[in-house]
Amino acid sequence: MKILANMKNRLFKYNWSIALLLGLGIWGVSGSLAEAQTADAPKKLQTIISEIEAAANDKDISAVMEYYSSEYTNTDGLSRSSLSQALSQMWEDYSNLNYTTTIESWENNGNELVAETSTKISGTKNNQGRDVRLDSTLRSRQYFQDGKIIRQEILSEETKLTSGQNPPQIEVFAPKTVETGEQYNFDVVVTEPLQQDVLLGAVEEERTTSDRYLNPTALELQPLSAGGIYKLVTAPLLPDSNWLSTILVRGDGITMFTQRVNVEERGAE
Repeated sequence: MKILANMKNRLFKYNWSIALLLGLGIWGVSGSLAEAQTADAPKKLQTIISEIEAAANDKDISAVMEYYSSEYTNTDGLSRSSLSQALSQMWEDYSNLNYTTTIESWENNGNELVAETSTKISGTKNNQGRDVRLDSTLRSRQYFQDGKIIRQEILSEETKLTSGQNPPQIEVFAPKTVETGEQYNFDVVVTEPLQQDVLLGAVEEERTTSDRYLNPTALELQPLSAGGIYKLVTAPLLPDSNWLSTILVRGDGITMFTQRVNVEERGAE
């Protein structure tokens, strides 16, 4: 129980949207996007992706950012400058990322080329002598103009990080989309007997804003009386996008999970 003793009153900080940062670099640090894309994607799009991938494999941030417009924006308020900073930090943290990306659809919309992608990402890093494994799935929509990405929309996002010999195995129940003002459940259930293990945890709901990428939220662990975390959430009254995040800790393992919930305008009754 040494780990629990050290962690009980400690504030945990983690960038819960590491998935988004990885997704912003969907063109690869390793692996091959070109092999994963749909066969009917236009040659222009394939060429752009291949060139971005080559620059990213070299971790050449300047070359990668050449493919992002100076007017680049995304749904969480990141600019070209803040994106560059966030990607540089990501590459320092994770040096062996593996990507599997599929172009789900694309279309020409006036002078824009729009591509919707699904990306699965995995990798490991060493954090103070402990290996941390990342598994993430991201769906996003990119808008290209004159060969550069001018904006990006994050459609859905899930990330799980595990560490230790026996991280808690969990099942998560939460919607990906809700209406304004709607109440919904965020349930994180440990799917294995805890025996005599003490379980600590924390949960956080927050808006998806650009300042959270480099200034992550602090989470304070508390003892859990049940085998998981069960939270009733009320969606904001205006359309937005939120992160639901949780961490579960026991003596021989840690599991962290985050999911994006998009909040849409309530329909007329």
